[in-house]
Amino acid sequence: MISFVLDVEDLADTRFAISPIHETVLSLRVLREPGLYAMHLPWRRSVLGRLDAFGADLLISLVGPDRAIPDFLTPRPAKFAATFEEELAAVRRTPPELVRRDVLAVYPRVRPPEVLRGVEADDDAPVLALGDAICDQLQLYWEVAIRPTWPQLRLVLEADMTYRARQLAVGGARLLFADMHPNLRWHDGVLHIDKMIGRHRVVVSGRGLLLVPSVFSHKPAPPVSPAEPPLLAYPCRGVATLWAPAPTADPTALTSLLGAPRARLLGLLDEPLPTVEIARRLTVTPSAVSQHLRVLHATGLLTRTRDGRHVLYRRSPLGDQLADPSAPG
Repeated sequence: MISFVLDVEDLADTRFAISPIHETVLSLRVLREPGLYAMHLPWRRSVLGRLDAFGADLLISLVGPDRAIPDFLTPRPAKFAATFEEELAAVRRTPPELVRRDVLAVYPRVRPPEVLRGVEADDDAPVLALGDAICDQLQLYWEVAIRPTWPQLRLVLEADMTYRARQLAVGGARLLFADMHPNLRWHDGVLHIDKMIGRHRVVVSGRGLLLVPSVFSHKPAPPVSPAEPPLLAYPCRGVATLWAPAPTADPTALTSLLGAPRARLLGLLDEPLPTVEIARRLTVTPSAVSQHLRVLHATGLLTRTRDGRHVLYRRSPLGDQLADPSAPG
């Protein structure tokens, strides 16, 4: 069990942060042990082929036998939403003695794999070389595996923080931690985290607790070392819907929304046309078409431009999305 002892000032300074490097590093567990992360199997299948281009053996070896990950790879975020590049720069600055300590800490009972043996050297040079190689691979891995879906991931993370902030406002710390995870327990100013590799008690002492929601965490994940600043990555809500296929567009929905005449009109205007030509094609009067064109233009679904005596109408990008949801935005 790992425990965080928080006084009143620590609770007042408890806050949230989004960390792209946390998500990047924690996702390595899904690659190593897919059986524990059934909800992420669609994501795993989608990235495995792309990873063959450079290989991820070095990164996957950083997940220890107990699924612990070296602390230096997940530094405490310096601000609410740092970029991946900012956080990776912080990882690159890790002193060799901390790289050595953290890698060995996730292999407490056995020697690290051959690819990580450089950390066992007394000389700092092999450790520095290993740290650089890890960071180089992390950059490639981020670009291939995480960055393409980062906007969706971030929306899920932000939605969770909104929910947690409401829990804190309504019921204080007790309600905030009540449904984060069964392994978390709040009692008498102490946050207990069960079923951890470590067995230590951290007195937060005015540093505040940083909460980092995570898509790729399957349980609460504090730092392995008690010397690290107080931080708790925890499984966020909404993950089950993240990789679900997009719903198929209902072809009748546009008619229900706009009405049949305007839906037909919007479907017709994938090319610029004047009012009289639109009326001819739809076999209605120009005055009837003009009324619908004014409404569709006012709502941003059409653009218009003058060509001599005629005004040409065409679907706007918003109108394209409404008429054909499968079209790129």
